[in-house]
Amino acid sequence: MTARVRVPATSANLGAGFDCVGVAVDRWLTASVSLERQGDGVVIHRSGRLAALRVPLDEDLLTRGFLGACAAAERPVRSGVTIDATSEIPVGCGLGSSAAAIVAGALLADAALGLGLSRERVVEIASEIEGHPDNVAAAVYGGAVLSLRTPAGLRTAPLAVAPELVFLLAVPPFPSDTRAARAALPKSLPHADAVVAASRAAALVQGLATANADLLGAGLDDVLHVPFRRARIRGYDAVGAAARAAGAYGATLSGAGSAILAIAPSARVDAVGAAMIAAWRGAGVEAELVRCDRPARGAHTMKEEGPMSVTLQLPAVLAKLADGRRTLEAKGSTLGDVVADVAARFPGLAPRLRDDAGKPYPFVTFYVNDDDARLQGGFGATVRAGDEIIIVPAIAGG
Repeated sequence: MTARVRVPATSANLGAGFDCVGVAVDRWLTASVSLERQGDGVVIHRSGRLAALRVPLDEDLLTRGFLGACAAAERPVRSGVTIDATSEIPVGCGLGSSAAAIVAGALLADAALGLGLSRERVVEIASEIEGHPDNVAAAVYGGAVLSLRTPAGLRTAPLAVAPELVFLLAVPPFPSDTRAARAALPKSLPHADAVVAASRAAALVQGLATANADLLGAGLDDVLHVPFRRARIRGYDAVGAAARAAGAYGATLSGAGSAILAIAPSARVDAVGAAMIAAWRGAGVEAELVRCDRPARGAHTMKEEGPMSVTLQLPAVLAKLADGRRTLEAKGSTLGDVVADVAARFPGLAPRLRDDAGKPYPFVTFYVNDDDARLQGGFGATVRAGDEIIIVPAIAGG
């Protein structure tokens, strides 16, 4: 039995929604699992943004999510487990890379082993591992989500997001230490500050629903965590000020940082994005801009049994990196899944198909059934059983 899952990136807190509000972002972790009768324990093949990770297998969050789901269902793992994972989500920068990995592991276990876990149970399991539910709930359900703990347990609810709102994330090339960022928080706050925090959290929720500038401005101006974390992020004040000056409703840390989130009206998106990147550059940082016009959908799985479903055609120059084979069979629900599958089996071929960020290699064109994949969403292009993917490298000459 094999299974595949895609889990979105997330931005949590959104200012005053500390540890309870999250939104799904259109960057993805894609992972598949194979269960082998022969073998023992978990093996993980990482690529894309995960390639640089050097984590012991028992500490890897994919492993912890997988085994956590098995433990919750009281289903011990009695076979070898191989997980292939690739990600477009920057690691440790406040876009929910850890939550995505935990959720992916849990959903892979549920799908491959038939654990019968509800989405609510997956959120609970992953939140226990992550330590807080905001990123996890948004990753599982998609959209914008409110999470809170009640005497009856963890509860989640979708939040409305006005269609004219756009989320912009300026992501620097350095991570933030989440543990250190949480350790920087005070153990208590004055009652007056708690009143302000409560009112701004309410303003955030209503501002997201209505795109009211005053409410969003207040909701993004946090008093619970940002004042104690902002000094850890070089350039934070300059980038936030630039975003607001260019027309954003407000700007704040994405999660614990290092990424900075701004929410802007659609008419001001280009100006706000350019201002944020310019401000980072002024601080000596070349940042990446992630634009999210609408909150992304939640995690989704696809079970597969039996033969491979997609055919990959390689040119001769690349076939030599795949044991001389011009035709490969691969699995996947998207082009990115298929490339991840092939890259895991033929590591020498991997850097000729995608770059270090997990995106299509710039000198190769992918066609899905004769249609240029660049016009279908790149690695996000959907593929189906029986599709043919043709790879054409660029030709240079004079």
